[in-house]
Amino acid sequence: MDELSELRDRLVSQQVEARGVRDPLVLAAMRTVPREKFVPDDLKEKAYEDSPLPIGARQTISQPYIVAFMVEALALEGGEKVLEIGAGSGYAAAVLSEIASEVFTIERIGQLAEKAAANLAAAGVANVHVRHADGTEGWAEEAPFDAILVSAGAPDVPKSLMRQLRIGGHMVVPVGSDLRAQELVRITRVDDSEFEREDLADVRFVPLIGKEGFEAEEEWEARSPRVVQSRPAVSVSLPSLIAKHGETFVKHRDADLDALLDRIGGARVVLIGEASHGTSEFYAMRAHITQELIERKRFNIVAVEADWPDAARIDHYVRHRGVPPSEWTAFARFPTWMWRNEETRAFVDWLHNRNATRASDRRAAFYGLDLYSLYTSVRAVIDYLETVDPDLAAVARQRYGCLTPWEADPAAYGRAALRGDYRKCERDVAHMLVELLRKRQEYTPKDGERFLDATQNAQLVANAEQYYRVMYYGSRASWNLRDSHMFDTLQNVLAFHGPQSKAVVWAHNSHIGDAAATEMGRRREHNIGQLCRQHFGGSSYHIGFGTNAGTVAAASFWDGPMEVMKVKPAHAQSYERLFHMTNAPGLLLPLRGKQGEELHDKLARPRLERAIGVIYRPDSELASHYFEAVLPRQFDEYIWIDQTCAIKPFAVAELQGLPDMYPFGL
Repeated sequence: MDELSELRDRLVSQQVEARGVRDPLVLAAMRTVPREKFVPDDLKEKAYEDSPLPIGARQTISQPYIVAFMVEALALEGGEKVLEIGAGSGYAAAVLSEIASEVFTIERIGQLAEKAAANLAAAGVANVHVRHADGTEGWAEEAPFDAILVSAGAPDVPKSLMRQLRIGGHMVVPVGSDLRAQELVRITRVDDSEFEREDLADVRFVPLIGKEGFEAEEEWEARSPRVVQSRPAVSVSLPSLIAKHGETFVKHRDADLDALLDRIGGARVVLIGEASHGTSEFYAMRAHITQELIERKRFNIVAVEADWPDAARIDHYVRHRGVPPSEWTAFARFPTWMWRNEETRAFVDWLHNRNATRASDRRAAFYGLDLYSLYTSVRAVIDYLETVDPDLAAVARQRYGCLTPWEADPAAYGRAALRGDYRKCERDVAHMLVELLRKRQEYTPKDGERFLDATQNAQLVANAEQYYRVMYYGSRASWNLRDSHMFDTLQNVLAFHGPQSKAVVWAHNSHIGDAAATEMGRRREHNIGQLCRQHFGGSSYHIGFGTNAGTVAAASFWDGPMEVMKVKPAHAQSYERLFHMTNAPGLLLPLRGKQGEELHDKLARPRLERAIGVIYRPDSELASHYFEAVLPRQFDEYIWIDQTCAIKPFAVAELQGLPDMYPFGL
């Protein structure tokens, strides 16, 4: 195998197959087509990076993963007749040509059509036909097509293309008038007049220009000025105004939190975010604020973006519940560094020592809100029932049995469930939860804490079963289910601890800020932050974080090793750049009440905001890690730390044969 073939194979293995593309025809095609023949000469060294690349005329060649994802969505079996709209450099057509018998591709820009034809010829592709024309009108004389792939964003699905799709065929097309809120959809023609539509994923594509698309580039630019038009430079007065109203600090331990605690006031829930899952200062400052809330405002719950069973081990330790220290066997699956780090351990040890001086009913608890630990929770429910109701434990084993084949890979259950093989699991796991709740009065006197744990694990199983199914219908449904589960868990914990209970929530900015103030809202996604705002009103307080540059702990691809990466300086059109221009090493900026009034209008124009999860891709940072938000509507407080460093993980032996903890990032 030559060097380029090795690069292709590595790209497909680590960036395509590892992220869920499983169709062997697609994987083989991706490993065969020489992508370096379809990129400009000066970018050939970047041909096997998983990112889009410019090809001239303000167009790009799509990133390999999205090409593979879209081709897989066409459900080709081999030998089909396929139409592609938006030839670009010819790369996607070449991939399709490895599976289909004939590919017809249309490119509206003449110079790109010529270049695509030349690239395909140079690559030895003989079954692709290139036309320079308006792609929105299709290729009527060659219709019908078994499949149609549209590689540009349309305001709506072009009717001409729908008519040229054969009955039973699939069309995959990005739809949306806003570049940052497009939905990749699959259209299936059922009969002459009926079409089915499925939402597949959130994507970002260049505009589809033509009779049934956008009329001209100018129309697209008018709708999306933040992307295709440069904005005037931000006046220095706004950074100065931020500095004026912000409370400056150098090191997080030096920050005076008195004013912040006054602003939090009598809030029952304080949500504290992070702009990445791997930044030391975010974790340390969050822990510092939480310690003050526990000591000075009697907060008694810390609820984190982590799995319930893993967090329960930590809770046993910090509350001295007769369980020996876990030695941090919790959080032992990817991404291990997210919670298994020195910053989190320092807080956990502090909470353990602090609780040792309090009566058991006055100790602060530690809970997990997330739902990925499907099978750990199944085992926890059965173990509990073995001690209080062996007969019901036997019923639980039978009902949960349908999930067992997928224990090593719960995501695979979603695919199987969609085929109908395991749909009965939904009914069985729901019945198990109902049965457990029905016996509440019988079980609670025996051990209220253990009953809460078992009930929450049963709820987690029910929600996780649904999550792994709906994630194949589209990102919106699975995201909303996950954050709704986290909110419901928070409410359950607060209710268990009584009306005087108060909770601190630790999660990523994308979860704790109000989703309605971001582009997530346009996609009809909500999060725990928005749900808390709606439920608690002014009794919830939301704190976000941001940084300009430094280092971060993250992986380059899913299930990859942790790396310490350099964080690129903030984008020129981002909130982060505004804060960097204050020249302050650290700031606490109030955005709510009188303190935020003068700044509110000036900061309320939508700007870019950065989010780094467990994966960081600096080379495609704008597309991969920035989203649009309105900061003063998103958060009540924003904490700025200009230069940051990666968290410090400690060694861990990976648990074998268990599902990963966070299979989809944030």
